[in-house]
Amino acid sequence: MKGIDKDMKNYKQLPKEKLGFFPTPVHRLDRLSAQLGINLYLKRDDFTGPNLFGGNKIRKLEYLLGDACQKGADTVITFGATQSNHAMETAVAANRLGLDTILYLETITPNDQQDDRANVLLDKILGARIHYVSMEGRTEAQADEISMQLALAEKERLEAQGHHVYIIPVGGATPIGSVGFVLGFKELVEQLQNVDVDYVVHGSGTGGTAAGLIAGAKAFSKRSHKTQILSINVSPKPESHYQKVVDLGNNALDLLGLEDRISLADTHFDQSYFGEGYEIPSKAGSSAIRLLARTEGILIDPVYTGKAFAGLLDYVKNGKIKAGSNVVFWHTGGVSALFAEHKIVGKIE
Repeated sequence: MKGIDKDMKNYKQLPKEKLGFFPTPVHRLDRLSAQLGINLYLKRDDFTGPNLFGGNKIRKLEYLLGDACQKGADTVITFGATQSNHAMETAVAANRLGLDTILYLETITPNDQQDDRANVLLDKILGARIHYVSMEGRTEAQADEISMQLALAEKERLEAQGHHVYIIPVGGATPIGSVGFVLGFKELVEQLQNVDVDYVVHGSGTGGTAAGLIAGAKAFSKRSHKTQILSINVSPKPESHYQKVVDLGNNALDLLGLEDRISLADTHFDQSYFGEGYEIPSKAGSSAIRLLARTEGILIDPVYTGKAFAGLLDYVKNGKIKAGSNVVFWHTGGVSALFAEHKIVGKIE
């Protein structure tokens, strides 16, 4: 493994706020490993904190809100779907730092505002100000653009009143955010020093997590053993998305003062497992949720981790992940989606 003193000269210069509980645990799933014929480990970023419903976005938010605080922000604006994990975790993290949170939530799966559930309920308990952006008659890209324009107008209005506003793109998918996962991969390697990890499998949405893990694997895989990152898409993406992920990863490496570079050849994205679309449950995802719960007592969710774990299971079944491989599933959290609207949860039991 490359030396931190030599390769990460600029690391300590990055502004950061301590928000999570690191390192998050990693442990072998003994029963499921025996059943699948692989050595399966779980990286528990569902335990990131600072509350029970935290997840992987806290790794990004330590750096994003570190940047916000350095720039004197008192208000944070971000975006997501109505049940966005990132939006809820931003409100959690902002509260830890005494910042106000404004959320622009796109109604991909509209919630009944007389019966708020899951992350929407948590957003309100946390005191975030919520603006809903209708998806009716709009594509996701169109809704994203409208949300950003509304946010920029609100930023201008608040700053005219003397506030300082920091805008975080959907999913925290920026080079600063991806830094958290470059270092997250380094954390994993240090935890599993005696294991040659063949694959890390995770669910990918906006691509910020994938960018960091792929870049981290390039920088910190053992010299004698390269780890491949298998990114299971949870929503449809155009081919151009993958070059954006590569650019995010390389820019994150730049921020850390690392000379390594990633390319499209280092990526492995798979769009075979999101089913009918984002926030729409899949039969394979529901089956994966049941299997992990009934074998190891561990919960995953129908939007991200359930579909990603279904991809892992299928890769084992069809031989893309060979018997005896050392595999890490990166549990990105989000189990509050199990308590969301029925259209999101589907039939799991």
